[in-house]
Amino acid sequence: MPRKVLKEVAQRFPWLANATLYGCMFASGDLVHQLLAKNEQMDWRHTRNVAIVGFCYQGHFNYFWLRALEKRFPGKSARTLFTKLLLDQSFASPLATSVFYTGVSFLEGKDDVFEDWREKFFNTWKTGLLFWPFMQFLNFALMPPHLRTSFMACCAFVWATFLCFSRQNGDGTAGVALAFIIDPRKTLQDLEEARKKRKLQKEDFWIHRRKMHVIKRDGRQEAVCFDKITSRIQKLCYGLNADFVDPAQITMKVIQGLYSGVTTVELDTLAAETAATLTTKHPDYAILAARIAVSNLHKETKKVFSDVMEDLYNYVNPLNKRHSPMVSKETLDIILENKARLNSAIIYDRDFTYNFFGFKTLERSYLLKINGKVAERPQHMLMRVAVGIHKQDVEAAIETYNLLSEKWFTHASPTLFNAGTNKPQLSSCFLLAMKDDSIEGIYDTLKQCALISKSAGGIGIAVSCIRATGSYIAGTNGRSNGLVPMLRVYNNTARYVDQGGNKRPGAFAVYLEPWHFDVFDFLDLKKNTGKEEQRARDLFFAMWIPDLFMKRVESNGDWTLMCPNECPGLEECWGEEFEKLYTSYEKEGRGKRVVKAQQVWYAIIESQTETGTPYMLYKDACNRKSNQQNLGTIKSSNLCTEIVEFTSKDEIAVCNLASIALNMYVTPEKMFDFKKLATVTKVIVRNLNKIIDINYYPVPEARRSNMRHRPIGIGVQGLADAFILMRYPFESEEAQKLNTQIFETIYYAALEASCELAAQHEPYETYPGSPVSKGILQYDMWNKTPTDLWDWAALKQKIAKHGVRNSLLLAPMPTASTAQILGNNESIEPYTSNIYTRRVLSGEFQIVNPHLLKDLTERGLWNDDMKNQLIAHNGSIQDIEEIPDDLKQLYKTVWEISQKMILKMAADRGAYIDQSQSLNIHIAEPNYGKLTSMHFYGWKLGLKTGMYYLRTKPAANPIQFTLNKEKLKEAQATKSSEEETREKNTAAMVCSLANRDECLMCGS
Repeated sequence: MPRKVLKEVAQRFPWLANATLYGCMFASGDLVHQLLAKNEQMDWRHTRNVAIVGFCYQGHFNYFWLRALEKRFPGKSARTLFTKLLLDQSFASPLATSVFYTGVSFLEGKDDVFEDWREKFFNTWKTGLLFWPFMQFLNFALMPPHLRTSFMACCAFVWATFLCFSRQNGDGTAGVALAFIIDPRKTLQDLEEARKKRKLQKEDFWIHRRKMHVIKRDGRQEAVCFDKITSRIQKLCYGLNADFVDPAQITMKVIQGLYSGVTTVELDTLAAETAATLTTKHPDYAILAARIAVSNLHKETKKVFSDVMEDLYNYVNPLNKRHSPMVSKETLDIILENKARLNSAIIYDRDFTYNFFGFKTLERSYLLKINGKVAERPQHMLMRVAVGIHKQDVEAAIETYNLLSEKWFTHASPTLFNAGTNKPQLSSCFLLAMKDDSIEGIYDTLKQCALISKSAGGIGIAVSCIRATGSYIAGTNGRSNGLVPMLRVYNNTARYVDQGGNKRPGAFAVYLEPWHFDVFDFLDLKKNTGKEEQRARDLFFAMWIPDLFMKRVESNGDWTLMCPNECPGLEECWGEEFEKLYTSYEKEGRGKRVVKAQQVWYAIIESQTETGTPYMLYKDACNRKSNQQNLGTIKSSNLCTEIVEFTSKDEIAVCNLASIALNMYVTPEKMFDFKKLATVTKVIVRNLNKIIDINYYPVPEARRSNMRHRPIGIGVQGLADAFILMRYPFESEEAQKLNTQIFETIYYAALEASCELAAQHEPYETYPGSPVSKGILQYDMWNKTPTDLWDWAALKQKIAKHGVRNSLLLAPMPTASTAQILGNNESIEPYTSNIYTRRVLSGEFQIVNPHLLKDLTERGLWNDDMKNQLIAHNGSIQDIEEIPDDLKQLYKTVWEISQKMILKMAADRGAYIDQSQSLNIHIAEPNYGKLTSMHFYGWKLGLKTGMYYLRTKPAANPIQFTLNKEKLKEAQATKSSEEETREKNTAAMVCSLANRDECLMCGS
């Protein structure tokens, strides 16, 4: 029956039937070619494009062409047949070949649709003369006119197979096609080599014609030689997958950017960036890019560590001709005294373990330079840091160097910048309280902020004690202008006093409690609209929230706004004491204004939705769970919300940071090495204690505080990487358990090391009366029971005997810069996307989550089509059908992970974090309900930091600018109108910081 129907359709619609047959035969020919080529994955788009050309042109044209020939030259005489063959091969055949090459190229979106035609048309036409005259002779001589198009379509199956091979792999000759049939793999390899050779020869011709030369490192000029470029790249390809990594391909791209007089340094830089752009083809290109860049630096710098340090010490400023040493005399003397031991301890091959972007970050911002030229290698920097910390203790310095260079942990950016220099300001965070609510107090505090910012410190400052707008000033018999004008002065100071001389603006975070009368003006200070004199957009703002406020919001109760001058002491107490004092002021009618608590809450949510701030920290949790509660009330956190320390008029809290690279502790057997984690943590504690003693303090109040309380901050990076290496989805029970065990281990080891230091020296000065001195550890304050991973009872006995050397130990901080150096995901964060952009001198390009790229490559799923799908889905793989479910679970982005789970895991680890943690919240489309629910959930979990930044998805997707236009149209066409509407309405709120990297001075 179907056969009869098809026959009737073909007879009734011969034109359509023949055209359809042509399209099917062309598609079949392409599939046969792909099967012969043994492609890892079928290129269905190419098959579709071939079918379109076959149907739209070949089928229709041949249908009318053959009928026109028969009408003009009827009959089957020899003369008639010859005329038909001559016309067919001189006109129709070359036209059809041309349309095929240009048509398929056009459908693929190629910039030059004539490229294939220029290279292969003549060979293809000549091959056609061996095939088509014979086939058309049979067609004209034996076939009735109504079957001639069908006969040609059947012949076209063979021809289409040849055309598809020629277009994608061959050169249009019959000999190559025959070789392909006999041995497809070898033929394809030979063709690829020949193609590269031709391209190089062509480029070589033009280079020699233009007489281009390169300037070598010693200043000599030499003619450009492509073999030398390729050979240099080839030498760095050891251990890489030769099936994917192709030095010749990099060379071909490099030569496109050449000009006469290019230096070998510029050549290497271009080659490295070119290799980096190919990372999305195979992960090994990222390794190669780093090797080229590192090799380039090694050729430009001295090898011997002590020689480099001497050069840095002997530096003379060319402008004033003065000796301006970049390392201290003390550091140099120690290095020269122990140069044999230190020089031999350095392993320069470890420079090659950095990925390209990590190395470029070091090169740009961390390695010391002489007259703008990098003088240090990464290994030199790490040894300088180790010696700067440990001084004469050479063995400890070498131990630290090895752990740093093997990437087990990293010290914070200020330590990497300044260790071993004349002003070793190694601290990251400074916390201040206003000296006094007076002109003298305000400007004394401002001076302290300026001095700290000059030395590259990030600042957190509490301003709740400053009298409110309209408050009486006894000294002048006037009225106060409130917080806003004062904060604008601080804003301008932050802009003027940058971190280390034109590095970046100073960074101040301002903390206010919600009972302050100026709270509504405070919440508007960072907004993008409104009067300029009411804005201070270069500051960062945070709420220091007592539990009473949250209770009033929850019950929709009233909230009284007060002036600290008229209602003193509120900022100096917390918990029940605060509630008693606050309610007593309410009963006495001393407040300035009564509003609904939810009105203040709504203003907070509105500001967060628009600007990503204010940060949210819970005053009572920060004080109740602090080991410094014996010192007094803690009034603020720092710039990045992970440091919670006591401040006063006489003390500026300081913290020195380091972060542990958690991915390093996952063994090849997919086990987590807790023992190694504990060992490294103890080294970090010893290092940070030495930093406290040797540190340069920009103000005496900072030194006094740090010496008395000795707080340190140990954080992490690569938590998401560790989960992936363990094959644990971020939300899984296994990940939750590992998350807890990691921080329990770090806390245990840090306490143990601090106890050992206390036994060796003595406990910190203000240890008596602290919770730890009473046997109360952080998890006790959370009412949590630790696992059986470590012997906590024995540790408590040791602490009871010896005490501890440090009041505070753990503080997971942002790690944007150092995580990029080590090639890890930031801090405790999940991946925000599986594809993102990086900017280099030669432009922007995509970087794919390296773990995902490795997994997809191993499973044979990675290709350009997959990359385009990943871009079209904004870095998410959840809606890509080809990707299996186990990978979809493993590679969920933060937008696809429940924020409730993020908060729960923060609380789980919080039981072992005695300071706090920088906790970003990600909500794609924030609204009042979502944010309120999220904040209250975090508060009830007992978090200290409820939110650092609120991150939302931008309305536009800047990553998509590189997506193939045709493929993007296809991807967009598949989206439902509902999704499109949702994307258009996505709030465009992102972190307001102009530079998306966190302040280098406050992160690790």
